Amino acid sequence: MSAKTEYAVKLHKNGCNCAQAVACTFCKEFGIVEQEMFRIAEGFGLGMGVMEVCGALSGMAMIIGLDNSKGNVEEGSPSKGDTYKKIKTYVQKFKEKNGSCICRELKGVDTGKVLCSCPQCIADAVELTEEYLKSAK
Repeated sequence: MSAKTEYAVKLHKNGCNCAQAVACTFCKEFGIVEQEMFRIAEGFGLGMGVMEVCGALSGMAMIIGLDNSKGNVEEGSPSKGDTYKKIKTYVQKFKEKNGSCICRELKGVDTGKVLCSCPQCIADAVELTEEYLKSAK
């Protein structure tokens, strides 16, 4: 387990939601104040509050977007399509490992069969984010 994964799991144990735990782990690389990322990611926990897409994956998507976006509001986003493709690739990797990317399915809400715990979803999302960042260099 990487230091980042350990930190993200610790953040979750301390009360961060899954999206916050993943996104806040990468703040230093992007010069973002952790408290700001905490606020930005708050609504993305518990599958955006309604148990849809896993919050850990939302955190991962935020970091991939931060890394890949050209950030030019005036000219639109020429990197948008590429960012979507990269996120799709890493979400697919998560799904292949865990059987779903939907919070309620991962938690077994409807079936009683837990596919992946929150700490493991967080660990997997952090590891995939680290993999992405290494490949993007």
